[in-house]
Formats: sequence, C-alpha cells, structure tokens
Amino acid sequence: MKPDSPPSSASPSPSAGSVRRAVIDVGTNSVKLLVAEVSANRVEPLVERSEQTRLGRGFYETRRLQPAAITRTARAVAEFAAQARELGTASTRIIATSATRDAANPGELIAAIQEASGLPVEIISGEQEADWVFRGVISDPIFAGQPLLIVDVGGGSTEFILGEGDRQQFRHSFPFGTVRMLEQLPHSDPPTAAEWGRCRALVSDFLEHQVCPVIVSELRTFSARAVQLVGTGGTTSILARIELGLTEFQRDRIEAVRLTREKVQRQRERLWSLPLADRKKIVGLPADRADVILTGVPIYEALMERLGFSDLRISTRGLRFAAVMTDRPHR
Repeated sequence: MKPDSPPSSASPSPSAGSVRRAVIDVGTNSVKLLVAEVSANRVEPLVERSEQTRLGRGFYETRRLQPAAITRTARAVAEFAAQARELGTASTRIIATSATRDAANPGELIAAIQEASGLPVEIISGEQEADWVFRGVISDPIFAGQPLLIVDVGGGSTEFILGEGDRQQFRHSFPFGTVRMLEQLPHSDPPTAAEWGRCRALVSDFLEHQVCPVIVSELRTFSARAVQLVGTGGTTSILARIELGLTEFQRDRIEAVRLTREKVQRQRERLWSLPLADRKKIVGLPADRADVILTGVPIYEALMERLGFSDLRISTRGLRFAAVMTDRPHR
C-alpha cells in the first residue's frame, strides 16, 4: 500500500485554531484516505493515501459485491482508520459511493468494515457525491468566482457539476465509470482497433443520450463567459503526472497543468496502442491503474470534442476535501 504523501509529513498534534479530521472514501475502484487540518473553509492535507481494492470487480453482472473484494476493502479501511487514530484525529468518517449504493448486498460490506475498523459507514447518494465534488474543487481559491464545468470520472459513476462561485446551476451523478466500462468492454492485450471503436461508441452513446440532453442548454446560459472544464479524480491526476513525468504525487505541479484536447488525444492513442506490461512502465502511471486508465481517458477526450473545450484544468481537491470540512463525530 503506497502513500501518495508520506505519513511522516503529519505534525504530531493539530495546529492552533484548527481541528484534525480524517475521511476514508470507499469507491468502486479504490479506498482513499485524507487526514487534514481543517479551519473554517480551509483544508490543509497532511496525509493522503490510496489503495486499489477493486470493490466493483465482478459486481456489475450480479449487482452483488464479491466476498474477496469486500475483504480487501475492509482490510484497507481498517489500516487507514488505525493510521488516522495514530495521528490524533478528532473525527474519522467513512463514506461509500457508487458500487456500495448500487449493490444488492451493501450490508455485507458495512458489517465487514465496522468489524474491521470499529467505525460506521455512510452510503452517500449520487447527488451528495456531486455536491461534495463541487465544494471540494472550489475550496481552491484559484477557481473562486469562475464559471466551471467540473467532471469527476470514477470507477462506478461520473459526476457533472456546472456552477459559478458557490452556486451550482446543475449537478448530476451518472452511473457510468471506468470499472463499469472495463467489465462491459473486454479487450485484447494490446487492445485492437475494433475494441477501441467499441469503447468510443459506448462513450459517445453515454454523452449523446445521457449527458448532452441535460447539460448543453445549461452551458448556453454562460455563453458570454468562458466556462472552464475542470477534471478531478484519478484519471486527470494521472494524465497530468504522465505529461510531467512525475513518479510521485505533487499537488502544486499537477494542478498547474492545462491539458489541451490534442494532448489528451495523444495520450489516449499511446495508451491504447500498448500492451499492459508496457503501460505499467509509463512514468507517472501507477502500475495498478494501467488497466483502468484505458476507459477513463476516452471520457475526457470525447467530452472535450463534443462540447468544444480546448483545454482541461485539473483539481486534486474533490469529494474528500468537502467531506472533511463537515464534522461527523466518530472516533
């Protein structure tokens, strides 16, 4: 289990005027930990970790979370919860998203996590997830007061939020994500041109029949002002890391990147041309994300082309940054 930022970066006790909190995010693809100092609307990350547990593996055919995935996930949550306690957090909350809320057997996961960690689990709705993604992104002053279309491509769902300042004009969570796509689109190694065609068709169908009918008219209300496209989540952070050749997570450098439509297309073409073993060697691409990255990048590529965005801004602050700002007194 590799930390995105070293646990040693945390100070032994909370800073004056702030409270130390933790959020553990149980997603379809991975479990993530954020430990942060929180004061007013400011979040200062101390520790961020991610463990890919693939909770959604084998889920979409039966709608049941699989026993091995439940065990992996509960084990990761327990380790993160123990670290949060060691760091003296005032509260630790566990939130679960797409795969858990769509499952026929969420109780099995909740029971396993509670037994392993001693903490309750909150299953949040898609609308709550979208709201927190927006609030997390705008906690960065660089986006204050700007018209934004924020997109978070996850393993089981993709959130679209259109807003300006602290006002959300539109938000929705769609049941379409990278792990769902992988399960629908088995591919060769390396993928073939025909397999890429099926992926492109699936993404195009999603945009044309689910996203565009509800988002295009909303975007027109900002016609006199340039709306910025902002991506948050693992796919866009990895795209930035590949672009910069970063072997480690560096927030400031990642968030400074602007990816043009052409760069996104070139990265997708490269990724789809390589076998898995060679994708794992790409600097900036974590080896355990070398499969799922194939289905994440095409969503941004197609979205930029369909809606006419020339570049993509990147935020590393999303769901967890908003969740940690809302206290929930669990130890």
